[in-house]
Amino acid sequence: MTSLGSTTRPLATAHDVALLDLDGVVYVGPHAVPHAAESLDRALAEHGMRAGFVTNNASRPPAVVGAHLRELGVHADDADVVTSAQAGARVLVERLPRGSRVLAVGGPGVAWALEERGLVPVHSWDDDPLAVMQGFGPDVGWRELAEATLAVQQGRLWVATNRDATIPSPRGRVLGNGALVEAVRHATGVDPLVAGKPEPPLMVESVERMRAVRPLVVGDRLDTDIEGAARAGIPSLLVLTGVTDWHDLLGAPPEHRPTYLDHDLRALLEPAPAVVVTSRDAVLEARCRSASATVRVVTEPTGERRSGEAAQDWLPAGMTGGGGPGSAPIGQALDLVRCIVALSWAMHDLGCAPAQPATGVG
Repeated sequence: MTSLGSTTRPLATAHDVALLDLDGVVYVGPHAVPHAAESLDRALAEHGMRAGFVTNNASRPPAVVGAHLRELGVHADDADVVTSAQAGARVLVERLPRGSRVLAVGGPGVAWALEERGLVPVHSWDDDPLAVMQGFGPDVGWRELAEATLAVQQGRLWVATNRDATIPSPRGRVLGNGALVEAVRHATGVDPLVAGKPEPPLMVESVERMRAVRPLVVGDRLDTDIEGAARAGIPSLLVLTGVTDWHDLLGAPPEHRPTYLDHDLRALLEPAPAVVVTSRDAVLEARCRSASATVRVVTEPTGERRSGEAAQDWLPAGMTGGGGPGSAPIGQALDLVRCIVALSWAMHDLGCAPAQPATGVG
């Protein structure tokens, strides 16, 4: 059974570089996530932890992203920003001669990343590109997707910077690059090479550019940030300030389970508390500091095992999950969430199906 990890010293001491996702972790749209800037400042000043800003969003060049971060009070050099467009360009230069023409679909960050690697961005199939790189851009429309479709249909190499179906916005989740990639895939029947999280190229690019020795991936999405960290063998911290609600963790498969769980980036300044799961007489118990939760495992006459309680019903009335800055559980309530998540994972690993609501929560 897997459980959440723990540290006896602050995360910013245990890890030398935080590889931070941006949307939902450091900012949401034009607004900073509460406590993000001051937590990163303290992590560097008090513990020496450096920050790398790693984003699947390929629409903007690093200099524009860096300027945005500084406007929000985050101390960031342009070189600290690594985008999925840079990872996509890395994938292309491993396969194409320098100076090759590449059809650039997306925002300005796509063309910039190609030029950084010595490739030539073009914007029409008539320019005879050898490849296509498709990344997010808020103004991408039918004409750009049609040009990409023409190139991919003719067998040109196709790299997608990422396949995120949605991105967070101040108004909620909206269409992401993955939805636009799917339009081209649907039209051509071809699957692209993918550079962004959870695929390895962006993680490799980030570790190399930041010269990280003991990195920690920090994200808000299970299927990109957390899975990407797991596939790269890097510990991860899930923060509840973006698209993932803590309820989403209950049925998470092993590759979507973060090493650490916390409300926001203040987690970097503290040790991660231990969550201990024990089993005795068909009762599973999880403890995290003063919080605890239990579940009884029942074996049906058919041999099927199920839990006697349903994890999603365990929280006290009025206690809400994540889904946006400031709405996730904190303090002792978060320790209880950690217990519930750990028990849910244990039940999943034992092959148990949840049944009736729980009554025994400490």
